[in-house]
Amino acid sequence: MADLDVGDLAPQFDLPRDGGGSVSLAASSGKPIVLYFYPQDDTTSCTQEAISFSQLKPEFEKAGAVVIGLSPDPVKKRDKFKSKYNLTIDLAADEERKVIEAYHLWVEKSMYGRKYMGVERATFLIGRDGRIARIWRKVRVKGHAEEVLEAVRAL
Repeated sequence: MADLDVGDLAPQFDLPRDGGGSVSLAASSGKPIVLYFYPQDDTTSCTQEAISFSQLKPEFEKAGAVVIGLSPDPVKKRDKFKSKYNLTIDLAADEERKVIEAYHLWVEKSMYGRKYMGVERATFLIGRDGRIARIWRKVRVKGHAEEVLEAVRAL
């Protein structure tokens, strides 16, 4: 299966989110969408990334964009994570990894010589037309939210 690329239609999704309800690509149609994938709630890098996007949420909104964080953690864990760090962005729960796999982000990883399957940290900027406008793979957290915001402003 080929990786997604800039210009491709973004795979649709409708997932449960923190606080109840759901979040979907269709619900944000006509707006730029920042869809960022991360491995796990309440780990150092994932927390820093969520805080960075939350701090910049007013700027993303001013640019007309929606920010959605997505990982395979369950919704209950989502709620605790969001509350613990006063996060303001939507957090979607993809427990069955269907969306993660549709975006080709369930990958083999390696830590301390041990190989395992996990979520690749990546961000997709989806344009108003539902097409992928930009992709960041193997994201380094520091400065990433700011870089994504600049890309949203440039759309």
